Amino acid sequence: MIRTQIQLTERQHELLKRMAREENASMAELIRRAVDLLEKRRTGRSAEEIRERAKAAIGRFHSGLSDMAEKHDEYFADSILP
Repeated sequence: MIRTQIQLTERQHELLKRMAREENASMAELIRRAVDLLEKRRTGRSAEEIRERAKAAIGRFHSGLSDMAEKHDEYFADSILP
């Protein structure tokens, strides 16, 4: 984890302190949860959900090309260039 410093208003600090006490969690943990909720609200998915979906897609699709591993850059360029 990365240590960082933030500034809160007195009201935010008191609210966060009370919520942490009520949930038996640290203030830092509540801030991490809030960041995760913001991410999910913006993208519709959490980073963990995105990772799990990507892992689930591995091996599900087949190009039918036997040299895809060697020529993937060429095939990609051909697919996006006119």
